[in-house]
Amino acid sequence: MPSFHGVFPYLVSPVGRDGRVKTDVLARLVDDLIAAGVHGLTPLGSTGEFAYLDREQRAAVVETTIATAAGRVPVVAGVASASTADAVAQAQNFQRLGADGILAILEAYFPLKDAEVERYFCAIADAVDIPVVLYTNPQFQRSDLSLDVIASLAGHKRIRYIKDASNNTGRLLSIMNRCGGDIGVFSASAHIPAAVMLIGGVGWMAGPACIIPRQSVALYDLCRAGKWPEAMELQRRLWRINEVFARFNLAACIKAGLDSQGYEVGDPVPPQPALTAEERSVVVAALAEVGAMYCL
Repeated sequence: MPSFHGVFPYLVSPVGRDGRVKTDVLARLVDDLIAAGVHGLTPLGSTGEFAYLDREQRAAVVETTIATAAGRVPVVAGVASASTADAVAQAQNFQRLGADGILAILEAYFPLKDAEVERYFCAIADAVDIPVVLYTNPQFQRSDLSLDVIASLAGHKRIRYIKDASNNTGRLLSIMNRCGGDIGVFSASAHIPAAVMLIGGVGWMAGPACIIPRQSVALYDLCRAGKWPEAMELQRRLWRINEVFARFNLAACIKAGLDSQGYEVGDPVPPQPALTAEERSVVVAALAEVGAMYCL
């Protein structure tokens, strides 16, 4: 079973006004991210606007990513649903398409108890033969993963990782302490990646890595080498990107940033709004500060 580590950009989903996925734009972005040294790719994460895409659009994004990556880096495809049966069907389809892993996301309308949350993720992991990454983002999801559920799920042979976007770095350390080496922890853009690496993280899955891939890989390499003063110097500079993106819609920020770098990824999927001209200028200025105003 493959192992995952390092920088996994959450890919955008370039959708045109006609509703079609711009597969040529996505393929170019994938090629350039791989050339920039990223360690893997994650289509249909939060930055991929999974909640706003239909089944055909999701499949087109995943299939294009897998075909373009062509085995050069692992592709961990996002699966999200309020229905267990639908989530299982998505996961099995993405495995058939060639995904190397599944990022499992729970959407919920009615609140769920811990046992029901655990059964949802187990059903996905039972249905595939590739590693599963748990994803939890409490500010957007109605049902979070409790520490007890995470510890229990860590015992499943295919649930190997978690990406926690809780804004609570102490919670990440609690997960590591509770689960030992049974589950690898990926940072989100809500956390400080260098700090997560310092306490034992395996990397980060995040939208900003789409627009600052080389800088993100450089930060990861410094952390892995234990060069913490240099890592924190770079981390402080890159944190400007996170500060700016926290002010606006994340997908809109990433898409505006990529557009300014020459990738015609289009606007966010409605009803999400695109950035205003003033907001876009803030994003462009932040990219300029970290030397990212060019094609990847």
